[in-house]
Amino acid sequence: MLLRNMKKKIKTPSLILALVPILFLILFLALNVIFFKDDTLSGSNQIILLLAASVASIISIRLNHSWEHILQSMVASIGKAMPSILILLIIGSLAGTWLISGVVPALIYYGLKIIHPSVFLFTAIIVSGLVSLVTGSSWSTIATIGVALLGIGRALGIHDGLVAGAIISGAYFGDKMSPLSDTTNLAPAVAGTDLFTHVRYMILTTGPSIIIAMIIYIIIGFTYNFDTVQTDINSVLANIEGSFNINPLLFLVPVILIVIIVLKIPPLPSLLFSTLLAGVFAVIFQPQIIRNLAVGDFNYITASYISIMKAMFGEVSISTTDKVVNELFTTGGMAGMLNTVWLILSAMVFGGAMEAGGLLKRITRSIIKMAHSTGSLIASTAGTCVFFNLTASDQYISIVVPGKMFAKTYRERGLKPEVLSRTLEDAGTLTSVLIPWNTCGATQSRVLGVSTLTYLPYCFFNLINPIVAIIIAYLNIKIRRYKEGELVEEAVPEHSHSKH
Repeated sequence: MLLRNMKKKIKTPSLILALVPILFLILFLALNVIFFKDDTLSGSNQIILLLAASVASIISIRLNHSWEHILQSMVASIGKAMPSILILLIIGSLAGTWLISGVVPALIYYGLKIIHPSVFLFTAIIVSGLVSLVTGSSWSTIATIGVALLGIGRALGIHDGLVAGAIISGAYFGDKMSPLSDTTNLAPAVAGTDLFTHVRYMILTTGPSIIIAMIIYIIIGFTYNFDTVQTDINSVLANIEGSFNINPLLFLVPVILIVIIVLKIPPLPSLLFSTLLAGVFAVIFQPQIIRNLAVGDFNYITASYISIMKAMFGEVSISTTDKVVNELFTTGGMAGMLNTVWLILSAMVFGGAMEAGGLLKRITRSIIKMAHSTGSLIASTAGTCVFFNLTASDQYISIVVPGKMFAKTYRERGLKPEVLSRTLEDAGTLTSVLIPWNTCGATQSRVLGVSTLTYLPYCFFNLINPIVAIIIAYLNIKIRRYKEGELVEEAVPEHSHSKH
């Protein structure tokens, strides 16, 4: 009886064993890109993530972890992603009602009239950055203003990857620096510093990075070939005018959304409200769209209900004589997000399996051992954040776990907590959108309709910022350290307030 109740001793995995599921994942995801090209999100990546989770689970069982423990870890991992999944589904509905209401067409219409092609990319990063800074949400910014900017970029004949890169760069700059952003609040909380110390200290790495990115977009804009653009623009404008009632009052929908987010209404109810408000505007301003979508001899109230529901849950396409416009005015609604939801669920299962067996912990422990100087410590922290974005597939995990792992090491080396919190944002927040199966990468790819690998090379801010952070660390530029006796004074109150 005693022997039956005794639990088997849990074994610690070797580094090579812990890396096996990662290597499996990388190998087969690469094969998916070769064989499926841009269609990897339709199922092949999801299957590989689940198979990689199976490999991690087999290794965990060999290390004497129970299947029940592994399953609980997977379920807990999925639970962490549920808020993101719910927002993603609402964004699908929002895209539908913002289209049929004429909000997105109006943004594209006036944007094409106002913005000169040569400064469009620069304008895109500025506008996305300002909206995200005000709202504190890169997701909301990309799903609303970003979609409209992408439409303008397509009408101008600019490469989708370039346009998406500029939008994402701006949106993630604003998200990173906004006091309203969840990640901007999360990073200092994990590291042990206050919000505004964290935001001010980020300027040193974020400022040069965003300036370099903007200069690159300006150079590209002034060297891009726009020879055939004017004819295309006139065709797009004519088709928008012929299909929608373009009215400045439609701008009330995005303005109201920004206002309610600034008032700190949570993203989910904010986006749902904007979705429904756009539905009301569709009924008021776009009666011809409503009747066409209803497809039947219904009275206007019934037709309105049918059309709004269709826009929220399914695919909607507004047909014109211009192929470019037809591509701009097609959305998949909530159903169009289901492949992305499937991808996120699969990624979280993989992350949960890796965590259950202690495989992630074993890999990160090896990374910490290699960090000897301040520069290498910050580089290791950044690398760990990227590693968790790749494996745990969640932006928040890439901030929280490395933050907890490195906090003691930073303190022991006399580094102030804002050095850690800044690094968590420089690498964890910004690289999440560059991973195809990460919640952020999968979402933004689906929302914009541009594959992650297509926009990745052009997200200059997201790529430059982690590099700038590491360079500044190695050059020892304004790395904040405790003065003699200061560490003890600050450590005491922190310990005395602990509830554990």
